[in-house]
Amino acid sequence: MDKLIHLILLSCLVCIPASSGENLALKGTVTQSSTYLTHGAQYAIDGERYRDEFCSTTAKENNPWWMLDLLNVYNISRVIITAHGSSLEETSGAAEIRIGNSLIKNPTCAVIADPLPGNTVSYSCHGMEGRYVNVLRSGPPSHLSLCEVEVYETDNLASKGTVTQSSTYLTRVAQHAVDGVRDGQDIGTYCSSTSLESVPWWRLDLLDVYEINTVIISARPDCCVVQTNGAEILIGNSLENNGNNNPICAVTSGLLLGHTISYSCGVMEGRYVNLFIPGSIVLSLCEVEVYGKFLGQRTKTFLRLKFSSSGDVAAESDDILHQLQSALASHISVLKVSWTQHPKKEEEKEEEDTRKYPTVMCCQDRPRPHLDSNNMTLSYYINIKIPQWRVNVKIITCETTEYMYKTSYL
Repeated sequence: MDKLIHLILLSCLVCIPASSGENLALKGTVTQSSTYLTHGAQYAIDGERYRDEFCSTTAKENNPWWMLDLLNVYNISRVIITAHGSSLEETSGAAEIRIGNSLIKNPTCAVIADPLPGNTVSYSCHGMEGRYVNVLRSGPPSHLSLCEVEVYETDNLASKGTVTQSSTYLTRVAQHAVDGVRDGQDIGTYCSSTSLESVPWWRLDLLDVYEINTVIISARPDCCVVQTNGAEILIGNSLENNGNNNPICAVTSGLLLGHTISYSCGVMEGRYVNLFIPGSIVLSLCEVEVYGKFLGQRTKTFLRLKFSSSGDVAAESDDILHQLQSALASHISVLKVSWTQHPKKEEEKEEEDTRKYPTVMCCQDRPRPHLDSNNMTLSYYINIKIPQWRVNVKIITCETTEYMYKTSYL
């Protein structure tokens, strides 16, 4: 029987968990110095940024304050504040963000300048340690109104990455979407825009794989929210089709002029964050922020597998991967196994000199296969030998397919 040689690459990644990138405010409890009408303190952490009826507001008083109890001590990297969008009297004016473990007076993270109504501003706190996040205003009687307060232990991952886009309109380069500036006088200096084209896209390379749970998008303030609404947010590790074939996190919607909206991705793993809009249109982004956690130091082991088979190994590659993943996972708590190249058929070639590659997976003399009751599958047991690992893997195959061969280290 003629046999085919199949060459595939297998990547095994062992990951060490890191800190979370979630909005910590959602897990905390809140209070404020007083309450105006029904605008309770909890409205500042309800996830609603742009509905004024869901903003917290104190009564008009001296030194109004709002406080978030995170219920645990964190190293806080960033606090994001969304201002009240209406003209409620005397809600404007500077305020302070303070972080610490005291219920009396804590260190200052940042001073909130008088924001434009409805704007969202991000403040860096450089890992300040604390359980309590306070926002307070000093001076004559006034209201303190907050439409949303977000608190992150990790920093904005987008600021550390590199970016590109499908084309560039005038000076609106891809980098403007990760420059930390959400609004200003001239959008040409802080917003990215593609040219008018079919399926425009923008891509962020985080330079490593992260677990991403939140992507925050800011629209241009002058016009044309159609250039930001309707964009698909994609996260993954593939650059196929410029990264636009990766799994979808969300589709942008509800953005008004100058607005910023946070989209939850659950827990998605990936190196690349893409946005694209179907159709012939311009894609404009004034800011893209990405929050999540680094998966830690990763040990990568690459195996080159050769299978001598009379069947179609490529058609059963997912099953082979699942079998290997299951066997290794019982020995390593955090593990991901993936193909770096899917199986491909090749004509039979002379055996390579395996002395070039140290062996990491050894098959013993082929065992006698066990034919199951329905006479449709064969079960084999093989030994995998990787430094510090020794695992028996059971490979289940079609009756006419034999996968037992040789594996060498690349």
